[in-house]
Amino acid sequence: MTMRTFAKAASALLGAVLSVSAAQAADIIDYPPIIETPEVIPLDVVGGWYLRGDIGYKFYRDPDISLKPHVGSVTNTSLDDTGLIGAGIGYQFNDYLRADLTTDYEFKSGFKGTFHCVTACGGFTSATAETDIDAWTTLVNVYADLGTYGGITPYVGAGIGGTYLRTSSVTSPGIGKIGDGDSEWNFAWALTAGASYALTEQLSLDLNYRYLNLGEAKTGDTFTACGCVTKAETDKLQAHEIRLGLRYAFY
Repeated sequence: MTMRTFAKAASALLGAVLSVSAAQAADIIDYPPIIETPEVIPLDVVGGWYLRGDIGYKFYRDPDISLKPHVGSVTNTSLDDTGLIGAGIGYQFNDYLRADLTTDYEFKSGFKGTFHCVTACGGFTSATAETDIDAWTTLVNVYADLGTYGGITPYVGAGIGGTYLRTSSVTSPGIGKIGDGDSEWNFAWALTAGASYALTEQLSLDLNYRYLNLGEAKTGDTFTACGCVTKAETDKLQAHEIRLGLRYAFY
């Protein structure tokens, strides 16, 4: 074996020994385990704010009227149906509970009744009296959503708040003005049942029935057919409403 051949063989042997030693050393070193970071999964949003707008039609129960001071009676009372518009802001707490603050304006509704009284001679006389009633109603409402079925969510709800009732001047056909209007705030409450339909992820169509108790409406000083001065006051006004609206959610 020549010197050159011996050198090549020794070099190859040394390289093999070093490779085996390095591999054994790597096996001896205890490296810490690699911990993979778990994927972050966003949580579903379970609540948030929404805006609503409504239109509706209101059917009044014909009210009973009392006169103060009591100088006669009122019969044949009627209160016309009318329309309403409203808006509000609300919060969806979870899939089953939400609440909102709403304000509605009810367009003028015509009231008509026949005033009866006793004349100074002991006879009876009567006259028709008319006035218009309009109202602003603000309520805090709470609703229970009853689950969603095919995009439709039925619900029930209740609300409390106040109504500002206003009467116009009292008139009598063929005579003209016979009394003044008046206004006052009353306690109001409501019961609601309806359903909403999801048009998009954020926009819902809402159809509901609402019973609304608005409190009492009254006139100012009014002259009866007998020449007496009195004020007319309704019992608690009660209305049945059919309402259609849209809700836009910000979540």
